[in-house]
Parts: sequence; C-alpha cells; structure tokens
Amino acid sequence: MPVYKLDENEIFFPNPCLAEENGLLAVGGDLSVDRLVLAYRNGIFPWYNEGDPIMWWCPKERFIIRPENIHISHSMKKFIRKHEISVFFNRHFSETMHRCREKREFEVGTWITDDMERAYKRLFDSGFALSAEAYFDGRLAGGLYGVCLGKCFFGESMFSEMENGSKAALISLAQLLEENDFVMIDCQFHTDHLESMGGVTISYDEYMKLLEKGLEVTKKGT
Repeated sequence: MPVYKLDENEIFFPNPCLAEENGLLAVGGDLSVDRLVLAYRNGIFPWYNEGDPIMWWCPKERFIIRPENIHISHSMKKFIRKHEISVFFNRHFSETMHRCREKREFEVGTWITDDMERAYKRLFDSGFALSAEAYFDGRLAGGLYGVCLGKCFFGESMFSEMENGSKAALISLAQLLEENDFVMIDCQFHTDHLESMGGVTISYDEYMKLLEKGLEVTKKGT
C-alpha cells in the first residue's frame, strides 16, 4: 500500500490500518491544531527529521503505561524519601519542550524542530497539551510534555538535568492521571527505561479499544 500524501488544505487521514509495516501512514499536510488533534484521536502522531516532509505514524504494536501500574523501584522510593521533591504541571511548557529538544540534540538527535515547538505550543494554548516539571531541593531536575485528550495522555519527550529527574516527573504525572481516571499513557515506542517503569506492549486492537474508551468523555461533550 503506497504511503498517502496529505493535502495541506484538507484535514484528513487515511484509515490507520493502512499504515506500512514500520508504522508509516502518510506524509505532508501541516501541524495545525485541528490536524494534530485529529491525528492523536486516531492513534497517529508526527515524527520526522528537520528538512524532511512531515511524516505521520501509526505503529501496529503500541507501548503504553497504565497510570495505576506505574512502577516505583525500591531505589527510587529511597531517593524520594531523601529529597524534597516538587512537581509542577504546566508551569513552563515551552521551556520544558525546548529542554527536551536540547537534550536529545546533544545526545542522539531530535525530531523536535522549530515547527514542532510552535505547533505543540499552539496545542498547549488550546488546552490539548501538558507539561510536568520536577524540582529536587529547589533545583530543576527534569520534566516531560505530551498531548492530553479525554482520558488519554500521549507522551512526547522527557529530559533530566539531574539523576531521576524525568522519573520523578513521570511518576507524579501517572499518579495525577490515575486520580483522574485516565486509561493510559501512550509511550509510542518501547524503551528499556519506560519498561522498567511499568510500560507494556499491547496490540493495535487493544490500543484502539483503550483510546476509544479514553475519548468517550470528549465525545459526550461535543
């Protein structure tokens, strides 16, 4: 099945089931709020390098964390007891996203381009994105950001300035999401780090059932 080329003037995606084996579904389009919201509502997300056309992905296997299953290791529990840890939400969204970009650029390269930063800031201003920032003993330690729709959180990236910084942000986020009956944190792709914190691989069918359940609240409100 050829990859679908999107029209910038039409907010549309082909059926996610038509994605290639590697998850690539479509190219082109734009990063408008309406298109991004439509993408995440269908389990699709943008991921591409600077200078490339926008690439839209929908992998057949998904990696998620159920908020109630966030794993806090024994060593992390000891660390939490020894430090004064504060986590703030939506305090510095743009700065958090930019720090994620800087860390990735320095270490492994990044998909967080200038266009992506502007696009996700628009999502944040529209109420569809969230950031978490962790402080240890008053110092910025780490953070994360992602998209928030209904009762689903779609994680995009994390950063750490201090050991365990991103872990503390993720743990607090998961606890907040559990309190608010969220059904999943979509991690998109597997990493050993996220697996150690409770991440599991699920089938596309199971993922879509969770997504539909999590989005029911927004459907009822429209």
